Amino acid sequence: MSANPLQGLRVLVLEDEYLIALDVEQMCRDHGAEDVVILRRLDELADDPLAVSGFQLAIVDVRLGGDTTLEFARQLAANRIPFVFATGYAETEQLFEAFPGVAVIGKPYSSDVLIAALCAAIKRFHSSDSA
Repeated sequence: MSANPLQGLRVLVLEDEYLIALDVEQMCRDHGAEDVVILRRLDELADDPLAVSGFQLAIVDVRLGGDTTLEFARQLAANRIPFVFATGYAETEQLFEAFPGVAVIGKPYSSDVLIAALCAAIKRFHSSDSA
């Protein structure tokens, strides 16, 4: 893995726990992300499905303030935007059956685990584009 595997990418972080969100933002920036946008509530997302088009990568917590983010994850998948789930609900496998191949990282997680999962997501989405 290169020193800056997220070089130049705009990353969306859906995370309602403030300190975790700041930590994830720093992890992404430390690995080359050009821009990191943190959203802590679903109502911060536009209803427009094109709202996801400004990002090249996303880190999605399954629940924001008690609301599920699974529909938004479906929009990411439909728009071919690589993403991973980073959540405290990692042990609930049936939540993720609709997202085969998408990494589910259980909290707490290290920078190495997160960045490796993001790199794998980018590779998976790009390799399926050329298939």
